[in-house]
Amino acid sequence: MTDTTWTEELKTILPKGTVLTEEPMSRHTTFRVGGNADAYVVVQNIEQLRNTIAFLREKSISYFVIGNGSNLLVSDNGYRGAVLEIGREMSKISIEEDCVCAQAGALLAVVAKEAMKAELSGMEFASGIPGSIGGAIVMNAGAYDGEMKQIVREVTLLTAEGEIRTLTDEEMEFGYRTSILKREAGIVLSVKLQLIPGDQDGITAKMADFAARRREKQPLEYPSAGSTFKRPAGNFAGKLIMEAGLSGAMVGGAQVSEKHCGFVINRDNATATDIYCLMQKIQRQVKETSGINLEPEVIFLGEFE
Repeated sequence: MTDTTWTEELKTILPKGTVLTEEPMSRHTTFRVGGNADAYVVVQNIEQLRNTIAFLREKSISYFVIGNGSNLLVSDNGYRGAVLEIGREMSKISIEEDCVCAQAGALLAVVAKEAMKAELSGMEFASGIPGSIGGAIVMNAGAYDGEMKQIVREVTLLTAEGEIRTLTDEEMEFGYRTSILKREAGIVLSVKLQLIPGDQDGITAKMADFAARRREKQPLEYPSAGSTFKRPAGNFAGKLIMEAGLSGAMVGGAQVSEKHCGFVINRDNATATDIYCLMQKIQRQVKETSGINLEPEVIFLGEFE
């Protein structure tokens, strides 16, 4: 196999159709931008995930794990390595009394809906976040005064060494848009959420209220990655961006949303470079006008500049 590339060799150890080569990442991110990944692996189960990572580590190939691609900006030059998708094939959800158990690939909106059907409250805040529960755990996703750390009971993950570990909510070291998985290697496999019994009509009404507020205040009609920057202590990124005079500002096809300045949107066939350069412009101008350093909430994958 000396004349075979690692991507072709990877195809021989995984089921047919699960490894895509030179796959455009614009198909797999909510920004709808990004060049090709050398390999894109649609993971079907834990054993395949473990085998894939073991292979990549043996070959010294870089890899990155994604769910719904909702918080990710991939370079126009793509990614030299393998992108592993934990999605539909690993998205089972089950209810155990007042707990919801979900595999990492389950979408937050779907998990929230299942909780509502089971008359369990506490996850309403997540019903409109366009991501998978695995990604939400890694970054402690939140909205409307709710965040994942409030409802997580335990997280089962795969270590870089191929071991399966279960961490409690305390061991996850959740903080604002962060967790232990931002600092230590590990891949979320599943999560157990501790919810509370509630009234289905009340839960549904709360979810509908949050959805209406999103439609009213957020540019949902354009591709984006949600909130582009983290909220600075004691302030709001959108407010600082607006005060810096950047509402509607554009670089190429990327724009600061006029509807909500906290969102950078793909307004008109933007490239990843357009979005990246606009984010840099925002950071510079906000620093000049307010003295505050805005920290990206978006994760960058591949080479920029």
